[in-house]
Amino acid sequence: MSTDERRVASSGDGIVVLAIESSCDETAAAVVEDGRRVLANVVASQVALHAPSGGIVPEVAARAHLRWIVPVVERARDEAGAAWPRIAAVAVTEGPGLAGSLLVGINFAKALAVARGWPLVPVNHLEGHIHAAWLTDEPDDRTPEFPLVALVVSGGHTILVEMDGPLDYRLLGRTVDDAAGEAFDKVARLLGLAYPGGPAIMAAAGEATDRRMVLPRAWLRGSYDFSFSGLKTAVRRMVEQDAGTLARSLVAEVAWAFQESVVDVLVTKTIRAAEERGVRSVVLGGGVAANLVLRERLAAAAAERGLLLHVPAPEFCTDNAAMVGAAGHARFRAGLTGGLDLDARPSLALAG
Repeated sequence: MSTDERRVASSGDGIVVLAIESSCDETAAAVVEDGRRVLANVVASQVALHAPSGGIVPEVAARAHLRWIVPVVERARDEAGAAWPRIAAVAVTEGPGLAGSLLVGINFAKALAVARGWPLVPVNHLEGHIHAAWLTDEPDDRTPEFPLVALVVSGGHTILVEMDGPLDYRLLGRTVDDAAGEAFDKVARLLGLAYPGGPAIMAAAGEATDRRMVLPRAWLRGSYDFSFSGLKTAVRRMVEQDAGTLARSLVAEVAWAFQESVVDVLVTKTIRAAEERGVRSVVLGGGVAANLVLRERLAAAAAERGLLLHVPAPEFCTDNAAMVGAAGHARFRAGLTGGLDLDARPSLALAG
């Protein structure tokens, strides 16, 4: 593979892409140039809307997308300024995600494609999380190079893939039950912590002082797959044994032990995959990638083995449209456009 092919996501070709993301509970629009330079990135969050229920209500999420899609795209247009007339295509998340939420973004993108004559580029939400690693102002030689191993850890997905090129995904492992982010949310609820669970558990874990508690780790020997259901069950049993309410000091210790268990498994399996597959670069993406302990532990493990770790800035880890623009750029250059029959694909897989 040539150097140009290895760095296709940061080629400096001047292509400007408008991207729309509405797969779950964030309404987002972005304008991205060259697959890496973010000219506008607007996100309307629904966290406060879903916090009372402790989780996402699909119908409520879809209605909120309908409310925010126009103002979010208009603000992205204003922030992009002079770059807006240079837009070459509109990229949109087609899946995976919530059907109603996906349809809002897809139908709006279709309308823009017809009105402006832009090609329509369907993007897999998970590949967006991977391509977020190219959203940087660093020189080309500081961006990921192929082949690489990518770990995507989010509220709905935990997957480990190998990539030989920008759009070449080979599945190595996936969660067999709860995704890591989902486990964070569920355990936070068990501990009486706020929603979303990731930041709440990280904050509570930071208050732990004893740090000797050990919770289960599901290694699933002989595979790169993940499992967090047993870990969640172990926490539930602790809470039930303590009459349903844990003391604040114990909540901190449980949060710390839970986070340690999740991070340990994620880091160990990712590093093992990178070494066994013979790659030099590792990419970390997804909402859970904003967890500072995971970022630091994976960085240290990678450095010890001479691996290059690439992690997006925190604002590009959680759901956003800039990452869709980065992946959309690669798809547009490869000629992978869609038609007006594009539909939501809630269970869309990244690789087989």
